[in-house]
Amino acid sequence: MEKLKGVLPPMITPFQANGDVDYDGFAANIRRWNEAPLAGYLAIGSNSETCYLSEAEKLELVKLTVEHAAPGRHVMAGTGMESARQTIDFTNKCAKLGAHSALVLTPCYYAGAMTAQALTRFYTEVADHSDIPVLIYNVTKYTHVNITEDALAVLSRHPNIAGMKDSNGDVPQLATFLRLADPSFQVMTGTFAAWYPALALGVTAIISAMANCAPHPIAEVQALFEAGDWERAREVYQRMFPVNAAVTGTYGIPGLKYACEYAGYVGGCVRNPLMDSSRSDKTALAAILEKAGVRKAA
Repeated sequence: MEKLKGVLPPMITPFQANGDVDYDGFAANIRRWNEAPLAGYLAIGSNSETCYLSEAEKLELVKLTVEHAAPGRHVMAGTGMESARQTIDFTNKCAKLGAHSALVLTPCYYAGAMTAQALTRFYTEVADHSDIPVLIYNVTKYTHVNITEDALAVLSRHPNIAGMKDSNGDVPQLATFLRLADPSFQVMTGTFAAWYPALALGVTAIISAMANCAPHPIAEVQALFEAGDWERAREVYQRMFPVNAAVTGTYGIPGLKYACEYAGYVGGCVRNPLMDSSRSDKTALAAILEKAGVRKAA
């Protein structure tokens, strides 16, 4: 797997009011994202409400992503399960549908047992039996598991473990991962909050929730930075920072979906037990989006 460069949205899953997946809306979003400067797509990641999806629903979303993604765009599928056996099985089902790589969440139900040794064994077995390259997904906010430097140093040298998405926003840890990993291993940031410092460290790709509703500014930060216009890159980064904080922290998935609707994408409803944004939350979020220059759909 060649190293990725650019922005990938961890795509939302629009739901209808009755809780069914809005597959037409999902496909419509991809067709519109195809017009944005993106490197590819992450299907069934955290922002897709993947923990609420059945296997059949997940596979259909991967299938639709492969079918509708613009030529040349990388399709990554979130395939992590709690056991290595389940993860291998699901990863290879996604591979048969055309996914190019698999993003595998750290197992977390027995968080206290997820030592460096346990995670090294888990990812090694998964990678040994996966038909597509595997990437590690480190998101301690949700899993309460933080992959260790020692485990990463070993795993980064596995021929079928291509990289990692680190969503912790911990820049010193990100720098340490970059220093210890094999040169062929791609460390990506999973949050816009760390994007500017990550670029300074040599990171070339980001999987950002905000890319669902505002992909262009994220790509603009990278383009300006690589052109040597660091001041303008920093200005765009700072301008969009409140939007990122709103859709990844303050207002969560419901807020992200509303931001997508605001920008003209199909946001849809969330799936129970999540609750859609309140009217007051939508008003507050709309003000943040307007101030950041996110264009409201007609």
